[in-house]
Amino acid sequence: MEVTAAVWVCLLALVIAGGSSSSSVEARKKSLKLDSFEFTGRDCRANVASITDFGGVGDGNTSNTKAFQAAMDSLAKYSAEGGSLLYIPPGRWLTSSFNITSSHFTLYLDQDAVLLAAQDENEWPVIEPLPSYGRGRDADGGRYSSLIFGTNLTDVVITGANGTLDGQGELWWKKYRAGQLNYTRPYLIELMYSSEIQISNLTLLNSPSWNVHPVYCTNTLVKGLTILAPVTSANTDGINPDSCTNTRIEDCFIVSGDDCVAVKSGWDEYGIAYGMPTKHLVIRRLAAIALGSEMSGGIEDVRAEDITAINTESGVRIKTAVGRGGYVKDIYVRRFTMKTMKWAFWMTGNYGSHPDNNYDPNAIPVVENINYRDMVAENVSMAAKLEGIGGDPFTGICISNVTIGLAEKAKKLQWNCTDIAGVTSSVTPQPCDLLPDQGEKQTSCNFPDDTLAIEEVEAHACSYSKRYL
Repeated sequence: MEVTAAVWVCLLALVIAGGSSSSSVEARKKSLKLDSFEFTGRDCRANVASITDFGGVGDGNTSNTKAFQAAMDSLAKYSAEGGSLLYIPPGRWLTSSFNITSSHFTLYLDQDAVLLAAQDENEWPVIEPLPSYGRGRDADGGRYSSLIFGTNLTDVVITGANGTLDGQGELWWKKYRAGQLNYTRPYLIELMYSSEIQISNLTLLNSPSWNVHPVYCTNTLVKGLTILAPVTSANTDGINPDSCTNTRIEDCFIVSGDDCVAVKSGWDEYGIAYGMPTKHLVIRRLAAIALGSEMSGGIEDVRAEDITAINTESGVRIKTAVGRGGYVKDIYVRRFTMKTMKWAFWMTGNYGSHPDNNYDPNAIPVVENINYRDMVAENVSMAAKLEGIGGDPFTGICISNVTIGLAEKAKKLQWNCTDIAGVTSSVTPQPCDLLPDQGEKQTSCNFPDDTLAIEEVEAHACSYSKRYL
């Protein structure tokens, strides 16, 4: 199939090439009427096609896996010719996993477009476990490829007019709980070894497991996502940056069966050997955050601000264990609002869960320079549960200007602190003795003044209108 280059005038005209899905990429052009649409992205694309040009059928029953892969293969040749965009029109597009195979590519889902994840596990390719994990998260060995998967890419945008990825995860959750899966469940979006990534303006429903998983990536922007799954669903984390550098996550609404954002960097001896940290991470205007528990490559320089957490276990969780190794350090959180919480703060050095019995019991994680400031909480059962590791305490904890309103049936012991060290200032209720009040000696905990490179990334408005050929 031949896709004609778009024409730049005041906007980028939409050009669609038509034809049947076949091994040949050359076919006659035909017109396709599309409403105008626009989005913001790092770069606009010069070559555009629709999934219908490759035989896609959006009836909710016809499998479109071959159509998606044919589209990816065909559009790959435009990577060095202005890039390409694949348009998904309104409809219900049933598919199993497909691979994005080219850089400088945009996948755009229209407002009423729904990608339905196939429920037959035999349709899902099995791929190798991540090298920093050594095995699948659900089972030994491999893992099912994600609904949208890609590796070794540059400048990829997955976006839309709030189009939907529906993982139809209930069947996967039931099989997982019943021990009926031989491999780890698929995620909705996973990009590996890639850079200049944007995932934005989509709704993600009922993922079989994690929703968005950038791993070994740099310069990633995740923005404007709505992620929904039952709170009883298994391991449906929202966004999990994993061994990534320069990541920005903002303006997302997440309700799921696990962590909203879980920052990771590998699991025990595999993560230690791989040695790739997650660092330079900005999180703004969303919900609760977890650091770990898989953090063996290290987590550092995380900046979270303007966060709202409602009716969840804790606002910020730091999870690790003996055998993890690695570190969690230089964590900065400010302007945090919490409502109806079990704990406002939670840290633990006893989170268990190892990939196998070969972890090193002498691999002790380091947790240091943790800063929380300018926070308000209400209806909280317990202010904090902070449990370090005996003989290797969590150090450099700083909490300032924090007011925690207690629930009607709050715990009598409000601060449960063991094996930690730090300071506090202007914190209510009064913290434990291991976090002494500094009074006027300290006004607020640190938050960096500098700007990370990912914060300076600018998006361009890309507009496409219908054109007849």
